[in-house]
Amino acid sequence: MSSEQMLEKLDGLEARFQEVSLLITDPAVISDMNRFVRLNREYKDLELISQARRKYISLQDNISQARYLIANEQDPEMRQMAREELAGSQQQLEQLEEEIKLMLVPADPQDAKDVVMEIRGGTGGDEAALFAGDLYRMYTKYCEMKGWKTAVSSCSEGAAGGFKEIIFTVSGEKVYGTLKYESGVHRVQRVPVTETQGRIHTSAATVAVLPEADAFEVEINEGEIKWDTFRSSGAGGQNVNKVESGVRLRYNWKNPNTGTVEEILIECTETRDQPKNKERALSRLRTMIYDREHQKYVDDIAAKRKTMVSTGDRSAKIRTYNFPQGRITDHRINYTVYNLSAFMDGAIQDCIDQLTIAENAERMKESEL
Repeated sequence: MSSEQMLEKLDGLEARFQEVSLLITDPAVISDMNRFVRLNREYKDLELISQARRKYISLQDNISQARYLIANEQDPEMRQMAREELAGSQQQLEQLEEEIKLMLVPADPQDAKDVVMEIRGGTGGDEAALFAGDLYRMYTKYCEMKGWKTAVSSCSEGAAGGFKEIIFTVSGEKVYGTLKYESGVHRVQRVPVTETQGRIHTSAATVAVLPEADAFEVEINEGEIKWDTFRSSGAGGQNVNKVESGVRLRYNWKNPNTGTVEEILIECTETRDQPKNKERALSRLRTMIYDREHQKYVDDIAAKRKTMVSTGDRSAKIRTYNFPQGRITDHRINYTVYNLSAFMDGAIQDCIDQLTIAENAERMKESEL
């Protein structure tokens, strides 16, 4: 893409930025929460592009002025200063052009959302549940490093420890855009604590990362929800068990993509307050329906991409954790490192960065940038 073409695109987006700036102050837009939230997100993205556009124009002006001085200035010191200014501005311009190319690729509108994460032990029995527990610890450690908040919605503990299933929310800045790469099957190779012969076993756990839906994004007939309450068990002490604070909802949902009706069952024991648990169960219901309704969109994106970095089949094996070798391998991008101990303590950012780079390369290729 030439600098003229890039500037032409930036000028068009600047016009849209000015338009959105006016729209978000319009009372009619403010009263329409769905549209107002959508426009606010667009405003934040366009604001970054507008700032990049101003810097781009400023660097082009600096380059033009430096070239003029080199060609016309008689003072050797001034010409040398102009050469240095030219070299520095050209280097900055090249870096900025790459940043702008990424900005011009249509962003996934879900990237800014909080998420619901579901980790389930797969093949491997008790060892799979233990590994699911290890993955949960890994992600909570990573979230702590990022300054994100986590809250467990429900869990089912394994007989030997870990979790058969654990569902938790993560809230913070651009959570889905970061964690979406973790969806898929995670395989572990190690000697289980239950193994007496010292043999290496292979087990697996599945991770699903679902963007949390806002209330206005999903239509639910709350009158058709069937509620049950029960006494919570597990972490929280004896007080948890004295009242029926746990909630269970059942909802029949018709899939608009297939026309089939399926029952959705959700339990929430996150707090000792029943109304709060109901609210959080509703939030999970919205998220599950939102995820199912958008699956066709997700599949369409995956079909276009070769590596399916972030949007592929959730049943696909994405990563192997080999404990005897201290090795982690991400099969989507042929990424291998030998820092398994640190990785399991939450040091997963480098892997996520490499996945981001791979996906950005695909997105730029799709957009012919």
